[in-house]
Amino acid sequence: MSIIPASSVLAGVDLTDPRTHAERDVRPLFARLRRDEPVAWHEPPPGRDRGFWVLSRHADALRVSRDTARFSSARGNMLTTLLGDGDSAGNRMLVVSDAPRHTVLRTRMRRAFTAEALNEIGDHVRTTTRRLLAAAVLRGAAGEPVDAARDIAAHIPLGAICTMLDVPEADRPFVLAQTSLALASHEPVPATRQARLAQAQLLLYFARLARTRAASPGRDALSLLADSGIDEERLSEDEVVLNCYSLILGGDETTRLAMIGGIRALAENPEQWRRLRDGEVGLSDAVEEVLRGTSPVLHLGRSLTEDIDLHGRSLAAGDVATVWIPSANHDEREFTEPDRFDVGRQPNRHLTFAHGPHFCLGARMARGELEILLGELRDQVAELRPAGPATPVYSAFVGGSAGLPILMLPA
Repeated sequence: MSIIPASSVLAGVDLTDPRTHAERDVRPLFARLRRDEPVAWHEPPPGRDRGFWVLSRHADALRVSRDTARFSSARGNMLTTLLGDGDSAGNRMLVVSDAPRHTVLRTRMRRAFTAEALNEIGDHVRTTTRRLLAAAVLRGAAGEPVDAARDIAAHIPLGAICTMLDVPEADRPFVLAQTSLALASHEPVPATRQARLAQAQLLLYFARLARTRAASPGRDALSLLADSGIDEERLSEDEVVLNCYSLILGGDETTRLAMIGGIRALAENPEQWRRLRDGEVGLSDAVEEVLRGTSPVLHLGRSLTEDIDLHGRSLAAGDVATVWIPSANHDEREFTEPDRFDVGRQPNRHLTFAHGPHFCLGARMARGELEILLGELRDQVAELRPAGPATPVYSAFVGGSAGLPILMLPA
């Protein structure tokens, strides 16, 4: 076995440690990687016997996303599983599957994202968002800040995905609590046992719900997943449950973090907020910049199926390669002044939703939710003022703020 030279840029850095992303600004680190070591070897983290490759450029992230034959998802797509025994849901859950099973699962899950279903969800999101912001500006008029995470963003994407799955209203606080714990923590020391318990609770919950829907199916996404049409293979109960779990995590956590990050960016960049509020830029352009600037998913991992050479480095079959989405979304080769938040940025080929066969199935839904939020902010809020420090999320897979005190003055 050949010895891989360790990265000089990553010396003393552990990208698997949630504190690295929560407590320091890693943008200069990734800027150095993009410039000097676009393919860098990360030494095995403490407690692990495997290292991994770090890919930091936009073009390389595109290549990995497109080349699913050589960069496989079946062992997992995040470091916690890839550096261990692999993901037990491999080839049973959409995000950790390869063709041909990936094609079958994606075709089935696409049923839930019809125009009719998205319009119905959009109506729910608009009503919820309007009500939440009306309450926030009422408090703002009295000089009282709100927590943009707890009081606003926590309710919008969760409500949307629960509407899609027809999760009963009484169960939604439980689902929110478990999704928050499953991928991230509010504490510096990762609560691994707590996260695993939350994941197990979600799986058990959807297993019970799936059995209920099997006995009495409806028009919701869960019923559509469980149903088999003419000449179609029926998904196993495990596959139905795992993909509901994936929908709830992907549809809630990442969109919620993008919403919080978008409000924070607008509050910290008053000129950009003015441009949006005065109609100088359209909502859709602002949504894309929020998605690029927040980049809620930090990395996507793949397993190599064959040897390849990339930027003068030799990557071997079986190696783990990671692409770092915030770095790709700040690549100077793709974006002018990438560290500047510009609501009118064009073009904006960000990779927040990934690319290729694994392009996020819920991208249209997430964009719609963000556009409704920005539209309601523009209509109801005159000024956004930071009212205290943001509280970071502790995770090596998703990034953003767990708490954001903000004063919203009424229009």
